[in-house]
Amino acid sequence: MKKFKGFALTAMLTGVLAVATACGSDTTKEKSTSGTGDTAAKLSGEVIIDGSSTVYPIMEAVSEEYGAVQPDVRVSVGFSGTGGGFKKFIAGETDLSNASRPVKDEEKAELDKNGIEFTELPLAFDGITVVVNPNNDFVDHLTVDELKALWIDKGKAKMWSDIRPEWPKEEIKFYSPGTDSGTYDYFNEVILGDAPIVSNATLSEDDNILVQGVAGDKNAIGFFGYAYYAENQDKLKDVSIDNGNGPVEPTHETIGNGDYAPLSRTVYTYVSNKAVADKEQVADYTKFTIENAGKMAEEVGYISLPEEDYKKDLEKLAELTK
Repeated sequence: MKKFKGFALTAMLTGVLAVATACGSDTTKEKSTSGTGDTAAKLSGEVIIDGSSTVYPIMEAVSEEYGAVQPDVRVSVGFSGTGGGFKKFIAGETDLSNASRPVKDEEKAELDKNGIEFTELPLAFDGITVVVNPNNDFVDHLTVDELKALWIDKGKAKMWSDIRPEWPKEEIKFYSPGTDSGTYDYFNEVILGDAPIVSNATLSEDDNILVQGVAGDKNAIGFFGYAYYAENQDKLKDVSIDNGNGPVEPTHETIGNGDYAPLSRTVYTYVSNKAVADKEQVADYTKFTIENAGKMAEEVGYISLPEEDYKKDLEKLAELTK
């Protein structure tokens, strides 16, 4: 599996580089054998992306590959969370917005108000993975109802013995994606049912902080995208989920075929139609992303979509560039 090279440092440096060398939609069209095709134009300019930390590893991997064929295009990839990314997208600050959930109706309304038309592009499958500390030798699976009992706030500290009497009478430490995260939104919808999350949970948009928190406390539990578990499985223990059909472990197969319900989902990027039409480098980068998303998703621990889905994405993009 490909490592997430310099995760936070890469994001910081690319963001600084984008600000320091921003050149809007300027491009050059010097014929070259670089680019996405045999006769692709050599491009310059920038592509600005923000949003989901779950989608970040896929887009970071795509951007690294794209830099090899279009070295003069500066690609900035941030990870402020799905909600945070949509705020920037709504403000017209980004060309693409990564999301680990579909755009909300209220976000669509804001985009419409600001005259920003967009196209949704599915990228891969992911499974929200529930993890505990590897020294936890009593939790091997949880039912959906037990997940609710764990994570819904009841106004007091929770003990493991509150979930199952035979478990230790020790306080549980919770680690969750932040409220701007699409992973939080999805978990809130399918598990919490919009009930408040435990008030003592440590929330962060940076999944690496959650990994470190669970890895450092024997009574901790957390959740985040599957790739972060796969990358850190030497420090964590995954928890199978029983949705009524028996415990199912999050794996490449169970996430891809939907058996890992209700915590399997699709992740996306959203592209500004105007950015595609006005900035050749954005159109080219988006095409490259679609063509390589399946391969890159697999390399960083996610599950590729059926090939037909990527063909549909390319058809949508072709309509925008007519």
